[in-house]
Amino acid sequence: MSNTEAWNQVMRQPAEQLYAHELEALKKADKGHVPPGWSMSPQSVLTFITGGKAGKVDITPKYIGNRRLVEMAIATLVTDRALLLIGEPGTAKSWLSENLTAAIYGHSGLVVQGTAGTSEEHVRYSWNYAMLLANGPTQQALVQSPIMRAMEAGGIARFEEISRCASEVQDALISILSEKTISVPELGQEMQARKGFSIIATANTRDRGVNEMSAALKRRFNIIVLPAPDSLDTEVEIVKKRVAEIASAYELQAAVPTDDALHKVVTIFRELRQGMTLDRKDKVKSPAGVISTAEAISLLTNSMSLAASFGGGEMTDEDLAAGLQGAIVKDDDKDRVIWQEYLDHVMKKRGVEWRGLYQACKELNG
Repeated sequence: MSNTEAWNQVMRQPAEQLYAHELEALKKADKGHVPPGWSMSPQSVLTFITGGKAGKVDITPKYIGNRRLVEMAIATLVTDRALLLIGEPGTAKSWLSENLTAAIYGHSGLVVQGTAGTSEEHVRYSWNYAMLLANGPTQQALVQSPIMRAMEAGGIARFEEISRCASEVQDALISILSEKTISVPELGQEMQARKGFSIIATANTRDRGVNEMSAALKRRFNIIVLPAPDSLDTEVEIVKKRVAEIASAYELQAAVPTDDALHKVVTIFRELRQGMTLDRKDKVKSPAGVISTAEAISLLTNSMSLAASFGGGEMTDEDLAAGLQGAIVKDDDKDRVIWQEYLDHVMKKRGVEWRGLYQACKELNG
């Protein structure tokens, strides 16, 4: 089996593999200055993220939103500053982080996933304890963290959901970001970061107060806040693009959602998220769960799977209703009441175009 065939069998390809042909085309056409440790110029990285052309190759947009924010993110990584992307769930923080890393460094897999169980060893280094007991501290027994590996190679490490980590784990980054070194006293040595090293971290605005980042750590980052899509059409475009990509990757044998289905789902999500109908005439209650763009994408791909597996391959109102029920009704009793009120006071009044979806949702939520 060739490398290409092997990658095609992977459930989720990293960005550098998924868009390998685009990255190669951008490198060949690149005429800009390439910073130390980078694989292409900042202008080419911007084209990779926001879309354009590289010779005769079309570069698909990876992030649909404010172009200036992407320029600021790229400019930050040219310097010795780390980058912190902040936003609500579903604002493409991780997606942007992965694609920036793929374009700049060519390898997006050096990741620390922030959780309550993340320790300082995940940030700095640990040991192979069998080798440590047998031979004492040696270079062979040292287990480098993703951040340490990025420092050694002059690459970019990603730190996902940094505010999920305990304060002492977060603070382990301060000296790394300030001094660009990791001391290994057991070996009497220091790891010095090569040019090109940086960290892209992400944080969820819903997690503020979980483990608030210290002012000292925040000062080591340039912070960019990624907003939710500012219009219905923009959000529909994002959802349409990602649903088509995911459906292709999973080879779902169903037709992509119609524009009508996309608009209905995104309309429902925006209204429940904002607590108000789009015409601003009626207030609605918001469910406890996250009603994000990412949830809308997941809902529609699941509905496609239903249509492909147990229907005729065309998404029906019943398929959409099943997805909506699962996405919205999370805190069962409370969310069920909120969803019922939305159905009766908003969707029911929207006329014949919404009647089929309303009836299917009403039946499921009854």
